[in-house]
Amino acid sequence: MRLITWNINSLRLRLPSLKRLIDEYAPDVICLQETKVPDPLYPEDALKEAGFPHQLYRGMKSYNGVTILSRTPLTAVPETPDWCGKTDCRHVAASIDTKSGPVTLHNFYVPAGGDTPDPQENEKFAHKLQFLDEAEAWFQKNPPKRSILVGDLNIAPLENDVWSHRQLLKIVSHTPPETSRLIKWMQTGFEDAMRTHIPESEKLYTWWSYRNRDWKKSNRGRRLDHIWATTDIISGLKSIEVISSARDWESPSDHAPVLMEIAL
Repeated sequence: MRLITWNINSLRLRLPSLKRLIDEYAPDVICLQETKVPDPLYPEDALKEAGFPHQLYRGMKSYNGVTILSRTPLTAVPETPDWCGKTDCRHVAASIDTKSGPVTLHNFYVPAGGDTPDPQENEKFAHKLQFLDEAEAWFQKNPPKRSILVGDLNIAPLENDVWSHRQLLKIVSHTPPETSRLIKWMQTGFEDAMRTHIPESEKLYTWWSYRNRDWKKSNRGRRLDHIWATTDIISGLKSIEVISSARDWESPSDHAPVLMEIAL
């Protein structure tokens, strides 16, 4: 399976870039976050024409939104939680048939958390921490098997997942309350597929701010996008690639797509 996860930052705006990604990398499955399109306006026909007849999506106007696109049939996972009781389209999950049996795929868009890393002063940060706590608790009660979890998790957990560990320790996305919660969530049954393939000693980013005029030169990135796989399938991992060239495409997202190839 060739799987791509990408915070596309508006599906309709970047539909040409998505088609280019499909043409150049030939994925079997695509998970998108921040699609920013309500379900009635979702470009289902255009995505079918691009080679993905099987689609599962949840969207809303202007914010959030997640989708799974597949060349092979999808079955929606029933009864996924309404995280934090907000019904804000941050998670979609499906079962996909493979040669070795079905695999469950979770696609998440975790709240960004605002600018102030204090849940008492910042409701957005409090929401983020609650979301992480609920996600960990749910996976503890529902231990994942033959599962892959991807998405924009909006946290760079390791020292080399940010351009400066020291300078970002008090910046939302790299603070200890976030990183510790993300690691606990992952430890409910997953392994970090990206760091399984790329050593923790190497810098690894998937996001570069729009504020940097020359993102390559400054290279002040963060690894906000993730791919996890359960221990029962991680041995099939073949490759991981951050498609950083997409950050230079016309009207780019601030996130780069991540491609995983795994034998299933």
